[in-house]
Amino acid sequence: MPETFWTVRWPDGTEEQLYSPSSVVTELFEPGTRYPVPDFLHRSRMAMQSASNRVKARYGHPCSLAMGQLDRIEQRVAGLDPEGAPVTCLKITQ
Repeated sequence: MPETFWTVRWPDGTEEQLYSPSSVVTELFEPGTRYPVPDFLHRSRMAMQSASNRVKARYGHPCSLAMGQLDRIEQRVAGLDPEGAPVTCLKITQ
């Protein structure tokens, strides 16, 4: 369950490094790919829930860091136009 970071460019041009306690993000995001906001949010929810479940299976409790990251993603996405510019995955590192 290697910690994984992925860097995204938000529609306003800012870049942010996001965290996952698991490499599951590599299954859902591809560097260089642009995701419509609703798709990005859906993939993020799947990734963070899956990562948290993997931690729970291994350690007996869900991952608060994964769920905290999801909260921050949801807050950021809440202010975006779903039909507007996409979110771009720039890179994924482990």
